[in-house]
Amino acid sequence: MGAVIDLDRLLDQRRVWRGRQAQARPQGLQPTGHASLDERLPEGGWPAAALSELLLVRPGSGELQLLWPTLARLSGEGGRVVLVSPPFIPFAPAWQAAGIDLRWLFQVDAGTTDTLWAAEQCLRSGSCAAVVCWPERADDRALRRLQVAAETGQALAFACRGQAAMHNPSPAALRIAIDARPPQWRVLKCRGGMPPAQPIACSRQG
Repeated sequence: MGAVIDLDRLLDQRRVWRGRQAQARPQGLQPTGHASLDERLPEGGWPAAALSELLLVRPGSGELQLLWPTLARLSGEGGRVVLVSPPFIPFAPAWQAAGIDLRWLFQVDAGTTDTLWAAEQCLRSGSCAAVVCWPERADDRALRRLQVAAETGQALAFACRGQAAMHNPSPAALRIAIDARPPQWRVLKCRGGMPPAQPIACSRQG
């Protein structure tokens, strides 16, 4: 996996990346890699160039299993994947076993108050295919900034938060609660249609 890097260095690579970006990610087609979930989402996958919220029982309780197929696809296309303030040190062999090209995986360690700012800058840079962040706190204004930044940079944005936030309104285009027992996904909000009435059993791959 790429070493922990500073944000300025990541953004400095912006011009090198833009030439490949248009080839790597066709607009409007961002499958999750889980067929059972894609079939239930109005856009057939993640909303393109938008913020998706993953609401967790606790950090590390299913978000990687949900995201790994997408991150493997994007990194395999030469898309930069950035993890901002992950709660645990990523175990490189596990990421590699999940299909992620470690040459395109980067980590930004930001303080509690800087996690959302760092994620926003990465998204706005246009140098990233996907940005995954774990903010400890996020209000409506901060989430709106992430949504706008994802649109600006034409990237997938993922904010992993506690399930206590599900009762608060959110500007995210998609909100999915990840339950541990039973292991299932509950789509709480989705752009372009009504959320599925029933939970979706978790799958390891599509």
